[in-house]
Amino acid sequence: MAIVIVDDTIFSLEVIKAFLISAGYLDVITVQSARELYQLIDGYSERGIIELDLVLMDIIMPDVDGIEACRNVKKREWLADVPVIMVTATTEKDIVQRAFSAGATDFIKKPLDKAELLARVRSALSLKHETARRKARETKLLEVTSQLKTANERLQNLSFLDGLTGIANRRHLDRGLLQESRRAKREKTPLSFILLDIDYFKAFNDTYGHLKGDDCLKLVASTLIKTLKRPGDLPARYGGEEFAVLLPNTDDVGAAVIAEELRASIERAGIAHINSLCAEYVTVSLGVVTRFAEQAKTPEDLILAADRALYRSKHEGRNRVSVEWLVKNDLT
Repeated sequence: MAIVIVDDTIFSLEVIKAFLISAGYLDVITVQSARELYQLIDGYSERGIIELDLVLMDIIMPDVDGIEACRNVKKREWLADVPVIMVTATTEKDIVQRAFSAGATDFIKKPLDKAELLARVRSALSLKHETARRKARETKLLEVTSQLKTANERLQNLSFLDGLTGIANRRHLDRGLLQESRRAKREKTPLSFILLDIDYFKAFNDTYGHLKGDDCLKLVASTLIKTLKRPGDLPARYGGEEFAVLLPNTDDVGAAVIAEELRASIERAGIAHINSLCAEYVTVSLGVVTRFAEQAKTPEDLILAADRALYRSKHEGRNRVSVEWLVKNDLT
């Protein structure tokens, strides 16, 4: 890390350089104009890219004075924290104020006193290094904060997912059902809900074992995801071998069509079930309900109605879709 001295007087350059070297600052660069300084800090000098710790700059220089040069240095983002000490033969308040306004950190009055120069250099370097350490801590803190945010988001997502199937869990479903119920009421759109149950799942587990039963649940979940086409449709594991599907902005006819597609897709998956009493493969029974905008049905009402329809599907032989038709002007 280098200290740069900017002064158009060679004698001043050499005196300051000697003071610094005697105090152990060995990487000292001298330039005689603002133009040379710009070339140096922009990497166009023979030294290439350098890292600066400090600039000591005379105020009175030809072409571009030290105050303007300081202002231009501070415009470079990578030099914003590099302290600039102005060296001046005057203490006129206006000049000193202009120097500080341009970004100077401190000033030293000529003729130079070695002890004062080195004290101010040590102070400026200490400030610069402390600023660098603070920014490093802030950067690390931001990284840790970002990692914590990512971890929290991951945990939040996991808290809304079923651990076995990877689709939404009951908590996520309940939250989605409440939100979509409010949206449907606000936007005056229909909301449909499907409950489905794997037929004779206990017999499946007894026949093939619980590991195969878990595989069956996973396959049913993946079939739901593949069959549903709209991003807003929400498949969820309701509990055990029961699943649910939330269908925003879907009327009763559309919901019945989707339910039949789900039933057929799961049957076509061809999961062998030799002890099913309704088919050779795993099948599901489904109950469908739709709440229209003018109805005052709650999310709990939808679940109960879908459950009634699901019970009817089971009672009528399973592997079928039953629809619970709600009266559109039912405001109870």
